[in-house]
Amino acid sequence: MQRPTNLINGIDWITVGLYLVLVLTGWLNIYASVFDEQNANILSISQRYGKQLLWIITAISLAVMVCLIDARFYSSFAYPVYIIGLLMLIAVLIVGKEVNNSKSWFEIGSLQIQPSEFVKITTGLALAKYMGNYSGKLMQFRNVIIISATVCLPVILILLQHDLGSALVYLAFLIVLYREGLHSAILLFGMLAVVLFILSLLMQDVQGYLAGGLILLGFVVYLFKSRQIKLGLKGIGFFCMVFGVFFLVNLLTGARFDIHELLVGAFIPVFVFFAAFAAFRRLPHIRIIGLFIICALVFTFSVDFVFDKALDPHHQKRILVMLGKESDPKGIEYNVIQSKIAIGSGGFSGKGFLQGTQTKLHFVPEQSTDFIFCTVGEEWGFAGVFVIVTLFIVLLLRLIFLAERQRSVFSRVYGYSVVSILFMHFGVNIAMTVELMPVIGIPLPFFSYGGSSLWTFTILLFILLRLDASRYEYIR
Repeated sequence: MQRPTNLINGIDWITVGLYLVLVLTGWLNIYASVFDEQNANILSISQRYGKQLLWIITAISLAVMVCLIDARFYSSFAYPVYIIGLLMLIAVLIVGKEVNNSKSWFEIGSLQIQPSEFVKITTGLALAKYMGNYSGKLMQFRNVIIISATVCLPVILILLQHDLGSALVYLAFLIVLYREGLHSAILLFGMLAVVLFILSLLMQDVQGYLAGGLILLGFVVYLFKSRQIKLGLKGIGFFCMVFGVFFLVNLLTGARFDIHELLVGAFIPVFVFFAAFAAFRRLPHIRIIGLFIICALVFTFSVDFVFDKALDPHHQKRILVMLGKESDPKGIEYNVIQSKIAIGSGGFSGKGFLQGTQTKLHFVPEQSTDFIFCTVGEEWGFAGVFVIVTLFIVLLLRLIFLAERQRSVFSRVYGYSVVSILFMHFGVNIAMTVELMPVIGIPLPFFSYGGSSLWTFTILLFILLRLDASRYEYIR
């Protein structure tokens, strides 16, 4: 039996309170980051802090509207709004305005809107709608194809806009799928792919060794899985024997093969022999291990092609700078260097509100948007950073609690979509400011200046609060 929904009592006011604290704190930080003594009025709409106040007022209005709409609306119209979102992404490729090498903005007078921000909401709704209705298991072929297409279609259109940062945010949906039954091996494979990508860039001169290491890793896993320890010891002995023969031949004939070529030359016949032996004897797990080795080898040797052809030059340079392969302190690296100086200069308690020297002298570009977090570090210090990070973590934990108490799959999947998107933005943005990740230009939720991002995060959050208020109703 369904309980009638009392909207006032049903809304989770703890989450609303956390939202308001973060939004107002973000507004104060925007004021500090672009403070102008000639125009110090915090309500002045000629400055970014005044405009941000307008965005906050409209965001709160949107939050109220979202809560007043019947909860079943978000399920019923999930697919239509998803299609509208895709059409917006196509339209922006045709008539959009290019900003910072990305053609991802609609310009209406003085107002600029980024549709890729809003499509995060529509993708979350469409994913929740499908997963709330499908029958069978998540890993069934049909479900995998439809779910992959739902997430990947907007990613492809966003990549065509040359907006890599917004596209990477969609990796957050892997967390949602993991909660709903995605095999942990797939997540492990994804993390391994990231590690291989980084290692391949760092070890471009020794990719052969990296590939050999991957084969060796696969062989070791195979030995443990199949309990063929004696076979492994024989393999090591066989390799040493072949290498010894190659070394003696090289020495006696006066050939000029170096140690690297001898190692590879000995490794190849040993690997081929044992692969053929395992296949002939039909030893257990050989297909899985073989697939792992093939995928790892293909991925390792294709990294250069992907890096050179798929990424824009400025993205390539940011990755190389972060990995220490290049240095560009007056160019690509400048923003991050100044950001770290600003954060580090704050010490434990900070320099005080409006007292940040890095901020006042405009050393950090984009300080009110992508690098808003360094204002917190400089003016509020470690104590302030700790408080803000704690607020975000408490919000995320609260949202996980809300998602888990939902009675419908639709509401739970959407709830985890909200958690995952906010977590991705929060984690990546802070990691960018301290050079743990390359700068990819995504905002800090509720903090960074901009109407599109604030409206998106507000609507995203309050749809979940509306669904939670009606969790005793039948929604699918």
